[in-house]
Amino acid sequence: MKYIFTKHAKIKFANLAKIGVTISKKHVLNTVKNPQHLDKISDFPKIIASKNIDKNHILRVVFKSEDDIITIITFYPAKRGRYYEN
Repeated sequence: MKYIFTKHAKIKFANLAKIGVTISKKHVLNTVKNPQHLDKISDFPKIIASKNIDKNHILRVVFKSEDDIITIITFYPAKRGRYYEN
């Protein structure tokens, strides 16, 4: 499996860091590989994977999967319970 980050996703790391939110590339990839919740309907054909960051927040990763390539489009932290019950 090959993982590609769009230009937007690469910039997102720095933009979040500017406001004091540190998300690692490893955390993003781990969310895609081992999500606690997977939404394949809301933004079809994009998929949104979600995983806990801490007790109050989740990380949501928007990606596309084609053949053996996963393209990370964007990611963002969100409050737990905002998008699904976990």
